[in-house]
Amino acid sequence: MANTRDKVMDRASGARPYIERAFKDEELRDNVRNAYESARVVYNELIGGRGAIPVATRVATDKDIQEHLREALDELRQAADRVQGKKDNSGRNTMLLLTGIALGVLFNPFSGAQTRKWLSDKIFGPSDEFTYQGGNSSPSSN
Repeated sequence: MANTRDKVMDRASGARPYIERAFKDEELRDNVRNAYESARVVYNELIGGRGAIPVATRVATDKDIQEHLREALDELRQAADRVQGKKDNSGRNTMLLLTGIALGVLFNPFSGAQTRKWLSDKIFGPSDEFTYQGGNSSPSSN
């Protein structure tokens, strides 16, 4: 059985990349700082000797507080993504969508053949039609 010290060291080594990223990444620190500022504004506006029901009513009705909460959540989400090393994949997702649309147009059963012919003519220039005439390779006698 592992003792407590080994467990703590194992957990600490797992958190090391996150801690290093937090120290080195200026944008991450800005996200955390902005989230803290937004949360502090909301807290100061909400708490003022009030009970839970008036606070909940104010959160539900006050658009400024809702906007500050949204900002705080967005900043925390961005900070969490940066700590975890997640990258923005919007460019990749757009390329995959466009590729899927192009393949759908090219292999559409109704207009795909004409689209491929038109595209081939545009890229390679008009070509002479070659038609395969099926039949026997040797002349047949009747």
